[in-house]
Formats: sequence, structure tokens, C-alpha cells
Amino acid sequence: MEGVDYLSDERNKAQFDVDAMKVAWAGSREAFEVSDRIAKLVANDPAFEKFSRPMLGRKELFKSTLRKAAHAWKLIIDLRLSEEEATLLRHYIDEPAYTDLQWEMFIPAIEGQGTEEQKRKWLPLARKMQVIGCYAQTELGHGSNVQGLETTATFDPQSDAFVINSPTLTSSKWWPGGMGKVSTHGIVYARLILDGQFHGVHGFIVQLRNLENHSPVPGITVGDIGLKFGNGAYNTMDNGVLRFDHVRIPRNQMLMRVSQVTKEGKFVQSDVPRQLIYGTMVYVRQKIVANAFKALSRAVCIATRYSAVRRQFGSRNGGPETQVIDYKTQQSRLFPLLASAYAFRFVSEWLKWLYTDVKQRLEANDFSTLPEAHACTAGLKSLTTAATADGIEECRKLCGGHGYLVSSGLPELLAVYVPACTYEGDNVVMMLQVARFLVKTVSELGYKQPVGTTAYMRRVAALMQSNCTVKTAEDWLNPGAIVEAFESRSARMAVACAQRLTMFENPEEGFAELSADLVEVSLAHCQLIVVSKFIEKLQQQIHGNGVKQSLEVLCYVYALFLLHKHRGDFLATGYLTPKQASLANDQLRILYSKVRPNAIALVDSFNHTDHLLSSILGRYDGNVYPKLYEAAFKDPFNDSDVADGVHQYVQPILKQELQAAKL
Repeated sequence: MEGVDYLSDERNKAQFDVDAMKVAWAGSREAFEVSDRIAKLVANDPAFEKFSRPMLGRKELFKSTLRKAAHAWKLIIDLRLSEEEATLLRHYIDEPAYTDLQWEMFIPAIEGQGTEEQKRKWLPLARKMQVIGCYAQTELGHGSNVQGLETTATFDPQSDAFVINSPTLTSSKWWPGGMGKVSTHGIVYARLILDGQFHGVHGFIVQLRNLENHSPVPGITVGDIGLKFGNGAYNTMDNGVLRFDHVRIPRNQMLMRVSQVTKEGKFVQSDVPRQLIYGTMVYVRQKIVANAFKALSRAVCIATRYSAVRRQFGSRNGGPETQVIDYKTQQSRLFPLLASAYAFRFVSEWLKWLYTDVKQRLEANDFSTLPEAHACTAGLKSLTTAATADGIEECRKLCGGHGYLVSSGLPELLAVYVPACTYEGDNVVMMLQVARFLVKTVSELGYKQPVGTTAYMRRVAALMQSNCTVKTAEDWLNPGAIVEAFESRSARMAVACAQRLTMFENPEEGFAELSADLVEVSLAHCQLIVVSKFIEKLQQQIHGNGVKQSLEVLCYVYALFLLHKHRGDFLATGYLTPKQASLANDQLRILYSKVRPNAIALVDSFNHTDHLLSSILGRYDGNVYPKLYEAAFKDPFNDSDVADGVHQYVQPILKQELQAAKL
């Protein structure tokens, strides 16, 4: 039945003000109103329809994406949308496209690495979409190891130009989004060669295509790298392959804010500190953490709503079967993911503040917090993307067999999201960077005060000695007890690894040998950051009846779930006893019962439209089964009762005429 809310009973159970929670999730009343308006703008525009996307062939799919991107740009101009509104528009269209790279990589790179003169020339062109750019760093043979890139930029003083060249097959640029078919220009990272000497890897603005007919310029070989994971998913993006055959560019197209090459071919460092580039890195990683909570909240919304709709077993005297969401096994898998979505939302909010703080400090030539901010953002990028990718897959499994349907929205969401574990820094490599910082912090404790998220290391002596004082399950509902447990675990693991590293004559050999342990040390530190930032959020004023109380329950669920999952760490470091770990799990079960009546209201608070979710299982009205049936017969595969090929290949088998058939 259309117009019936099958989840109304669930919504009536809510113990908090849902509208106020929507504001808490959005960050402010203004942020909520803007995002809600743009979400509805997209959802109500038939040009942004998504149902048919997974059924299209690659060429049709790509053309459809180009059409949507053009329609979006027209809306941005006609409605005079602000940069914030335009960013939200692209998010709600929910289709990876070349425009993502234009605004999230190409323009920020010029802003961060270009001189004032370069910014005056290139930014107006880019912002008006008169040039379309990509970020050409990754190569066929190198990704994480940027210093290993093979593309060369050799300066020719006679023509005052750089010669960009791909000397090997593995030097081919490989993966940059937008590059395969659309980008007219690229920021190309290459080895700077001056008079035969290597001067590091730098960025260069290189024209790839003719602005009149879009064909590749002479010396450029460019194309798409082929189909990727999923049906529609990331196949809407033209991830490219690019080779250079001695392509000449003017000297002033090297991004020269930090390092410059003179007309005579001399390498000069400018007065601008190199560390400024790290500000852009912090910004990009903060955006990735934001994308993590957005993706995880979508998966959790789908799985939670469907778990309330789905009934299985437990019927008594012919009555209704039990809602799947009422099974403890479902709750113990689903509710920690719900809590994680909120945890990642609030740590992302804090990261936004951190980026602003770092930017202001850099502009004042204060680099004191930069190493910590760099390590912190690297670790949180790794933690949140890994947990989100795993969480989306877990949500798919929580939806049973129907979760495997593309119409559930989950397979496509997973396929679009999982590259985040690799791009902008492989997750394991990121954690090893955090580990280097933590080991350095421990080694300097005698003479240097740790700052920011490592400030707890100042109390390392006390944290190494103290033991947990929890005696009852209720004692775990104490933010101080939780933070101390996570601080002690992190400090003890970091110190133990640092001590083991001193046993190696060669520190790099030790680092390589203990790398798996060091990743675990980094994870412990990053989980502490997320837990502590969630707790700090709850110390702020939060408006709305029952909102803060509901968030407190989720905070405890997140922290105690991690404690239970990683109890081996807490036990092995000697901070917890087995009894205390067991009490934490007892409290966790009680907390799941507190989440249960609020579950639907908590996912409603994400304010996701049905268009964004693109999921029959996650429909707001819960009208799942009729819509699944209807969608099956909308599939073009069901246009005829007898499929093409049946008469030619199946009937001969049925009629025992296979030998005479023309196959």
C-alpha cells in the first residue's frame, strides 16, 4: 500500500527529539537546513534518477554521467549556488565523476602549491570549468612510494621549457580519475631533472587535450584503464592511463610556490616553508574521514530499517514472527556500526577544527603541531575507511540474501566506497607513518612534551603502573574509566614496541621486522582519539529532549565494543583483569537493549533521502516486499518471458536434438 508508513510503530518508540538529533548530526541548524534543501533538490529532479544505472553498458553509463554533470553545473550557475551548496549537490547526486577531481584535487593543488601569479592565471579558468583538471600522480609501477615515481621533467634552458617524458612502461600514469576521457589538463607529478641531477618529485600543469576538439595533444597517449569492481559503482569515472613522449611545457607551468627553477636552470627554494603543503594533506584526509561517516551511515540506515521490517522465526500461537532486529546476534553486529557512524561523524567535526588550527599556525610559521596533526589525520584516514568498508559489507550480510541484490543499494555502495582504503595513502602505509611518529614521541619523552592527541603520553609512568578499578558492570558507564583504559592500552603497547626496537642494531630492520605489531600500536592510538573525541563532544551543550542521553549510550556502545573486540590487548598489557573485561561485555549487552527502541529514530536522524540510499530495503516507509517484486519486473531482462538464446541453446537439449543443432 502506497502512503503507509510501515515503520511508524518503530518511530513512535523514540525516546529523543529526532529533529534536534538531525541538527546535532548536521553540526548546526544552518548546516542541516542547507543540506536538507540540496538533498531534496536532487531527489526531486528526474535528471538525477539512479535506478537504471547498474543496468547500463559502460559507454551508456559514462554518457549518462556526463549528462548529469552538465545538468548539475547548469543548476549551480542558474541557482547561483555557493561553493558549499555545490559540494553538497555533487554529494547527493551520488555518482563519481570528473567534477569530483576538479574541485577536490586539481583546484586545491593549485591553491596549495601554485604561486600567486599561477593562481591568478589558472584558478579563474578552473572555477569557471574553462579547463578541466585531474591529479596525475599514481603510476602503473608506483603508488604509495611517491619518491619512486618514474615520469621525468627535464629542464631545457635553451627553450625555457620542461620536457615531460614516460621513460618506461611502469612510468605510465595509471588511475587518475577524470583523466581517461575528459580532463583537458593534469597536475602531473614527475622527477625534476636539472643538468642531469635529480631534484625531487614536483607538480607540473600539463595540457592533455585540445580545447577545441578534445583530442589528445601531440605526444600524449591517453585512455581509460577498464572496468572496475561493481555494476555501475565507480565505472562512472574515467580512471585513466597516460603516457608522455617528450611533451614540452613552459617553465612557468611547474607549481613553484615552494620550489622554483630559474631561467638559467638553477633550483631555488622559495621563502615559503615546505611544510605548507602538509596543510593540503590534512584537508584532503579530513574530507576522507567525512566521506567515511556518510557512507557508513547510509549502510547502517539500510540495514537497521530492513532489520525492523524483516521477521523470521519465533511465531507463537500463529502470531507474527520475531523482528530480526530483536535478536541479540543482530544487535551485537548492527548497533556497534550505528555507534561507529556517530563516532566518525564527531571525530570528523573535530578534524575540521584541526585543519583550521593547522592552517592558521602554518600561516604564522608555527610548525610545532604539524607532525602530530599529520600522523593523526593519516591514522584516522586509515581507521575510518577500513572500518567503513568492513561495516558496509557487514550491513550487506545483516540483510541476508536480499542484501546481495543490487536493488538493496549495498553492493553498489561497497563497490564505490572500498577504493578509499587505498587512495590518498594505502591504509597500512598510513598506520606505519603513525607508528613512526609514536615511536619517536616515546623516544623523546625525557626532553620533549608530547602535544595534541599524544598529550596523554606525558603521564606514561602513571599509565604504565595503574590498574583498572572497575568492580561492577555499571562502573564502565564512566567516561574517565573508559579513557584511562584506552590511554593505558595505547601507552603500554607503544612503549613495549619502542623498547623492542632498541634491540635491533639497525632501526630500519627493526621497524620492518615489527611492522605488523606497529600497525596494532597505531590502531590502539587512533581508537583512543575517536573514543576521546566522542566523549569530548558529549561535554558540550547539546540541545533537544533526550538527545545527549541517546548519544551517551552510543558512545559507551562504541567504546565498550572496541574494548570487547580488542580485549586481548587490554589483558595482555595487564591493565584489565579477565573479570573486568567480562563486566564490560555484560554492560554492552545492557546498552544494546537501550539502543533498540531508538534504532529507527537514530538512523532517521541521518536525514538520508530514499534517492541517496537508492535501496528498496532501506526505504523510509518500510514498504519492502511489494517494491522488491515490482523492481524485479522492471529489469529489462524480464521484458520477455522467453530469454534470447533459449530457443537456440536450451530447446535442443530438452528435445534431445543437440547433435543436429547449430550452436
